[in-house]
Amino acid sequence: MANIPVAPDKVINKSITKMTKLRYIHIFTTISLSILLTVACNERQARPSITPRDTTINKSNAYTPVFIDSTILENFLDKNVPSDSIKNHMRSFYNARNYSTAWFDENGLTSQAQGFWYAHNNEARQIADSGIYDRELHELIDTLLTNDSLIISQNKASASVELRFTMHFFEYVDFVYGGKVDPATVQWHIPRRKLKAIALLDTVLSGRTGEWKPLNKAFQGLQSQLFRYRKIQQLGGWGEIPVSKRTLGVGDDDPSIIQLKKRLSSSGNYAGSDTSSTYSEDLVLAVKQAERTFGFKEDGIIRTELISALNVPVEQRIRQMLVNLERMKWMPELPENYLLANIPEFRLHIIENRKWVSGMDIVVGKSANRTVIFSDKLKYVVFSPYWNIPQSIVRNEILPAIKRNGGYLARNNMEITGYSGNLPVVRQKPGKGNALGKVKFIFPNKYNIYFHDTPSKSLFNKQQRAFSHGCIRLHKPFDLAAYLLRDQSEWTQEKIRSAMNQTTEKWVELDKPVPVFITYFTSWVDHEGIIHFVDDIYNHDKDLAGHLFG
Repeated sequence: MANIPVAPDKVINKSITKMTKLRYIHIFTTISLSILLTVACNERQARPSITPRDTTINKSNAYTPVFIDSTILENFLDKNVPSDSIKNHMRSFYNARNYSTAWFDENGLTSQAQGFWYAHNNEARQIADSGIYDRELHELIDTLLTNDSLIISQNKASASVELRFTMHFFEYVDFVYGGKVDPATVQWHIPRRKLKAIALLDTVLSGRTGEWKPLNKAFQGLQSQLFRYRKIQQLGGWGEIPVSKRTLGVGDDDPSIIQLKKRLSSSGNYAGSDTSSTYSEDLVLAVKQAERTFGFKEDGIIRTELISALNVPVEQRIRQMLVNLERMKWMPELPENYLLANIPEFRLHIIENRKWVSGMDIVVGKSANRTVIFSDKLKYVVFSPYWNIPQSIVRNEILPAIKRNGGYLARNNMEITGYSGNLPVVRQKPGKGNALGKVKFIFPNKYNIYFHDTPSKSLFNKQQRAFSHGCIRLHKPFDLAAYLLRDQSEWTQEKIRSAMNQTTEKWVELDKPVPVFITYFTSWVDHEGIIHFVDDIYNHDKDLAGHLFG
């Protein structure tokens, strides 16, 4: 078993200058960086155990017949790798292969290494983040790819390049897919999936691409839009649309329409040839698509709110997309069926068999009572519920109301059931006017957040719907109850309606609990491929941008 010693950099550089011209080497075009779009992940976990050395591997059964010495690895780690996590990854990786090389064989740079490197460079260019660029290694590998990589192996330098390549792989995966910010620092409490970087490297080297799932479709969709918006930026972005003093509909004539058509054309919404100042019929679809992008009513009427959203510079939209891509790296592997409430979108989505089924409007916590970002499992449907009023509301709202009017509790169908210290324990009985409406949906959690009906239906007519004390109000609670109980045959639609209109509370346990994700995305691509941008209602984008961009 031949061991290859480390050669100093000057030997590597000297070898490169003497390389012969390129020999044709077949490149695996099927190895792409999509392999790396694997999991929302967290590299920054507890220090992992190190895989024991597998001494059964030798030249006859190794991935490559070229080996390095363990002392070479340790010397390299001491001098070049500051991260304990990456040190342990590299020890485990080479122990598991008894120190056979990963990127070089007896013929030089392997085809798998070349395939990864080309895809890696393409991804790096699209991301346009210099933080993942190792100038010396890039220059060295690019030189090997345009010359005879066998020369470097023959000059005993491949151990140094081999280990540097492996280190860069782990750094690259952590940088691009591991996320840059600890979610807990920005009030994100959804557990994230760990990044299995060593298994990922094994997959890249073996070509077993089918064993890995993409990071998530949401990430891929938004990332593709990011690349498109970067191209728009490179072309100079878009001009500002003058704000008209009136709303505009089909047939109206206004100078701002000229710039509107140019703006919608630059973002790919409008493909018409009419460049006049008239709101023509062929512009309606583009306007409605733009309204959908920004969360406005899709009626084709041009209002100042739409123009203001369209006038946000492309650079700002790119920044918004980067913030949300960071969040998407934090998401765990999503199940086949789940509910997702996106706070700044004011929408609940039902996902079945990994496909969007339906959605409904929601009301979320106001700025002073922010809805928490977390996940859990919905287990109970509660018909005609009591509202057990939180002590903070009792203290700040109920007691002052009682002092103003002694009949407040009776008039609002409330009762005192006991005392907690000096505060009464108050609940509102089922029936008309109950703040939770006719049904609530419980996914037990320490934040005491749940979905529920509401008697205040008028709030759903508003575009911005942050009015609650933290829980999430549903526009169509009957629809959700019917969906959740669809496989429990005793719960017909008639029985559900009846249970929602009783004076006694009724709890129903779901046969199969449903995962619930309460998220915060201000930019995403929907199931029809439409890009969305909405307001940062809690300033979470602003906080995360401070961590990402300084």
